[in-house]
Order: sequence, then C-alpha cells, then structure tokens
Amino acid sequence: MKIIAAYLLAVLGGNASPSAADLKKILGSVGIEAEDEKISFLLSEVKGKDIAELIASGREKLSSVPSGGGAVAYSAPAGGAAAAPATAAESKKEEKVEEKEESDDDMGFSLFD
Repeated sequence: MKIIAAYLLAVLGGNASPSAADLKKILGSVGIEAEDEKISFLLSEVKGKDIAELIASGREKLSSVPSGGGAVAYSAPAGGAAAAPATAAESKKEEKVEEKEESDDDMGFSLFD
C-alpha cells in the first residue's frame, strides 16, 4: 500500500510515469525502505495504463465486495409475518424489566411490620 501511495503521489505531483528511483525517493523522504521486487511489480502492472482508468476499474471491483458488518437487508413478507418474532422478543424484554423493577422494591422484609 505504501508503494501504491508513493506512486499516486508522484502522479499527482505531475510525474505521469514515475520510475523506481522516484518511488524510492518519495518513500525514503518519510523513512521507509521499499522492496525493489514490490516496486518492480507495481511498475510492471501500471505500465502504459492511465491512472484514472485504473482507479475507476478498482472502484468498480470494490463496489461488488459485500460490506456493512454483517447486516442483512431483506423485505418482509406480506402479512407482517416478520413482525411477530420482534413482538415476542419485545414482550420478553418488557417482562424482564418489570421483574427487575419488582425485585428492586422487594428487600425481603417490610419496614412497617
């Protein structure tokens, strides 16, 4: 990722075709030693390609990757069948809250006896 960032910085800086030395200079300016193999690989992959097209292609590929932390979107069946389990869960929560409130008041003895 560091090498890609250096490549993009070079391109944004006006160097349409950065060399390995250019990338090493950028990375070295922030104390990073770059591996020659990785730089060579990146340069071979982007050689002769337009950076805007590469970014657009990458965005297209990323748009198909599922994300969202496991949330699943679905439409509820007609008739409200999906609402029934939620109602049962809510009533259980309400019962627990009521039990807790009652148990908070019950100290096991009465002050007025």
